[in-house]
Amino acid sequence: MDEKSKVIYQNRISDKDYRKAQHSKQKFIRKYGDDARADYPAKLVENRTLFSPLGVYDIRVAEGEGELPFDLERGVIVGNIRMGFGHYRISIAMASAAHALGYTPYWMDLNSYGDTTCTKVISSQNDLYSLGSRISQKSRLFNKAVWEPMNYEGFRQLSYNASDQKNAELMAPVFGNIPKDIPVIGTHVWPAQAAIHAGMRYVVNAIPDNWPMALHLAEGAVHTVQTHQSYMGYRILNGMQKNAVLHPMDADALRYTGHYVDHELTENIEFDCSKRLYRKAQGEPMRFLLTIGGAGAQKELFAAVIRYLLPYVRESKAALYVNVGDYRKVWDELKQEIDGLEELSTEHLNRWEDTVQFTSDAIDGMVEGVHAFWHENIFEAVYCTNLLMRSADVLLTKPSELSFYPIPKLFLKRIGGHERWGAIHSAEFGDGTLECTDIPHTLQMVELFLKEDVTLSMMCENIICNKRMGLYDGAYEVVRLAMGLRE
Repeated sequence: MDEKSKVIYQNRISDKDYRKAQHSKQKFIRKYGDDARADYPAKLVENRTLFSPLGVYDIRVAEGEGELPFDLERGVIVGNIRMGFGHYRISIAMASAAHALGYTPYWMDLNSYGDTTCTKVISSQNDLYSLGSRISQKSRLFNKAVWEPMNYEGFRQLSYNASDQKNAELMAPVFGNIPKDIPVIGTHVWPAQAAIHAGMRYVVNAIPDNWPMALHLAEGAVHTVQTHQSYMGYRILNGMQKNAVLHPMDADALRYTGHYVDHELTENIEFDCSKRLYRKAQGEPMRFLLTIGGAGAQKELFAAVIRYLLPYVRESKAALYVNVGDYRKVWDELKQEIDGLEELSTEHLNRWEDTVQFTSDAIDGMVEGVHAFWHENIFEAVYCTNLLMRSADVLLTKPSELSFYPIPKLFLKRIGGHERWGAIHSAEFGDGTLECTDIPHTLQMVELFLKEDVTLSMMCENIICNKRMGLYDGAYEVVRLAMGLRE
């Protein structure tokens, strides 16, 4: 096989772009070193947050704790990175599905391995991405001239994948002592690429979003997608070398699965939708879930929505869940900036048992006022939204990974051009709104949810119908695919 940075699915990369890819790798080596000869142990420990509900073990690449053996028959690795919250959330969906199907999920976060070259490379790129996300929400010029084009067309090109493949060679050493026959599900392309470079034999690359980009290619893995539109774009590598007609991906390298959703959410769709409709019919406060992603952007938009809804909260016509993830500063700033918010709020701050109890009680119980959630632990920060979704009526979110979840959704302005297609897909399947690109249109949709029955009822009916079609079964299908590769 040709080197992965020179030829991608039989499409040759230019000498100029190949040299650029080599330079990218060498730049990281000069900055962070090359630990290709390192012998990193692989230890298993129970995940503090996810072991109890989902049986998740962390793979630690370090000396010391952890003496449990790998389950070579039922074990499956969920490879991920922390870059925003989206890839963690997709990983939780995979772990949930694996647990429900009787497998043992192993959590492998390549951005958590301290002094390794792998983690240093990923962390540096994560920091840049988070900074770009925040700047794009404050500067229209930066968003239009830099951020949208990069996320929409820059990441789309095969030349970008060539550089990523070179950089991923530096990530492979952390897989050195992991049994090569354990299936790997990568919920970001870098773990999938690194696993292939490390010689892992059974790798599935679970592609997020709904805009085909060469960024997400990991040749040698089986790629899965959540939409048919995405399938066709990836199959022909559409637009990934400007206007060239490219050699297509092999048919056995790409699978449509449906949406990546947690087992606990999927199995309770009918019940949760019936509770939403019941609360609406009884005139109970409509529950809006606002969730700030891992880049910490969109605080200003959240503030506008909260200001609009507070009078309805006082009249018991609305209730608010506000999850600021692991960004405590965001909640403190919201309290300072919005008159009356603090006195209407119950804070569930860094108390995980309290959060779990509240989310359980809220499914059947009454909820009023504003409930704020912040958790320092990244797993708690992300999983909090998953737990809150069951009792929420409407989720307010940018159209990223949450676009694919079975809850009525109001889509806020995107962060990056690739996200627009998540809202388009959701609107077409009837479980979410169009993308609201400014505050007035966002508040218009909030008002529609509040003051009429049609929008919520239609979305709940469509969610139930979509479940019958298997639209939300993607996580199960990815796990079955990964475990079936050995056969």
